[in-house]
Amino acid sequence: MSRKKSASMFAFPLLALCCQQAHAGGIMLYEIGTDNAGLANAGAAARAQGPSTIASNPAGMSYLPGTQITGGLQVLYGDLTFNRDSGTNVSGSGSGNALDPIPGASFFISHELDDHWSIGFGQYGDFGLAVNYDNDWSGRYFAQNSSLLGLSMVPSVAYRFNEQWSVGVGVKAMYGMLKAQTAIDRSPFGLTDRSDGQFKYKDTDWGFGANVGVIYAPQTGTRIGLAYTSKVDLSFEDGLDIKGNGPLLDRLNGANTQLDVTVPQTVTLSLFQQLDPQWALLASVNWQDWSEFGEVGIDVDTSAGNARSTTINGNYKDTWQLALGAQYQATKELLWNVGVAYDSSAVSDSNRTVTVPMAESWRLATGVTYALNKDTDVNVSWAMVWLGDMPVDQTKSTSGNRISGQFDSAWIQAVTGNMTWRF
Repeated sequence: MSRKKSASMFAFPLLALCCQQAHAGGIMLYEIGTDNAGLANAGAAARAQGPSTIASNPAGMSYLPGTQITGGLQVLYGDLTFNRDSGTNVSGSGSGNALDPIPGASFFISHELDDHWSIGFGQYGDFGLAVNYDNDWSGRYFAQNSSLLGLSMVPSVAYRFNEQWSVGVGVKAMYGMLKAQTAIDRSPFGLTDRSDGQFKYKDTDWGFGANVGVIYAPQTGTRIGLAYTSKVDLSFEDGLDIKGNGPLLDRLNGANTQLDVTVPQTVTLSLFQQLDPQWALLASVNWQDWSEFGEVGIDVDTSAGNARSTTINGNYKDTWQLALGAQYQATKELLWNVGVAYDSSAVSDSNRTVTVPMAESWRLATGVTYALNKDTDVNVSWAMVWLGDMPVDQTKSTSGNRISGQFDSAWIQAVTGNMTWRF
């Protein structure tokens, strides 16, 4: 086996990871501790109802008077359990629930400078995944645990030309964190009786991009928003930490390995329509460039001056989301949100992996906002993401290790709470 192929064998489980946003057509999070969670992302680029608009469309700040602050908390939890079938040829336990509860937090502030200019800042986690399988499960040679998380910090500015047009832009600094752990089969084909080895990989990196948006209000109560989030390139670099021995493992232990990952660019078109003093309808169409995320560059330096580079294609495809929602002002103090959304899948059944168990999904969400007084609101929201059955059939070309079966009735829920203060 060439060094290039050997490096790829260990690097592949690092590339593609699944679900804090598992959601959402991939791992770009709609749920970031704001009231948007209760609308399933419907109207996100057009609502402009609080400083969290910095994440969905910075132009929305131009609709926020004075100074406003939103702080939010949330937890994601669910069931992501793999059931193997007779095609699996590796002994071991079941996977267990691979989705541990994932806490999150967000912070936003906006300030109106004058009739035209507004500035703001947002901090939130909108990209990520974490899967944690039992270490001795049958798919341990493909993945034991892995996480890919992105924390975004976005200073932003908005300008309102007139009653109809507003624009906004934010500079996005993302702090990326990658960790992975996978077992190594030291007894392929059952020819020896050696225990498993293991490799670990861990690094962090900063990447930069931009959020850009525009809002057009053709008449009172109608807003159309278009928002674009650029791609963010992250480059992780670490020495492979390999446990076990043998000529191949000894040679690769400590090998400097660089993984280049692209966080997808996105485009969102949204509508907010106020029907009467009580009812408003909302809608969004969202596109995410997952095909570029599936192209992962790998550079492994196995000895001084002897680097091996390759690119792994995860066969990802771009995704679409359609979201519809409504708001009902039940009383002067109480606003009710509800939304439903569909996300297409970034992978086909034949390309799905236990490292990134993504699929098409349906999202049902609701939430309430209660005005404690004229300057303070509190919001609680809930969202259910239904992934359903997700078959997987993976085989390693060298050892022949195979994991076959499916994730049965997979789901994820998000519970969020936040407060908004106006000054």
